[in-house]
Amino acid sequence: MKIRDLVAHWDKHAKGRLTRDPYFVKLADAHHEELSRLAALYPMKSPQDLMRDLLSAALDELETSFPYEQGEKVVAYDEEGYEIYEDVGLTPRFVALSQKHMEELKSRQLVSVA
Repeated sequence: MKIRDLVAHWDKHAKGRLTRDPYFVKLADAHHEELSRLAALYPMKSPQDLMRDLLSAALDELETSFPYEQGEKVVAYDEEGYEIYEDVGLTPRFVALSQKHMEELKSRQLVSVA
């Protein structure tokens, strides 16, 4: 990897903050073995880093997989003038809960710094 590529790599893979809240997970034997094989393939990544990356990818994919459920409220119009209705499915609730949780994390971090 060249230096100029490093910043793009960091921008894509190393942004954000890490919470201080640890999670402990007991893996099935088969998953533990798979994680060990991944760690052997990528020796510069710890098993914890690999688990964090895999979990992040899975959560991102989960959010985008929630089905759209059309509500009754028109929220916009497309370029051809057709109505776009609000999503009343899981996505807006998940986003709202994510924002609420993020605010709680930020407030706890500010308290612990002060």
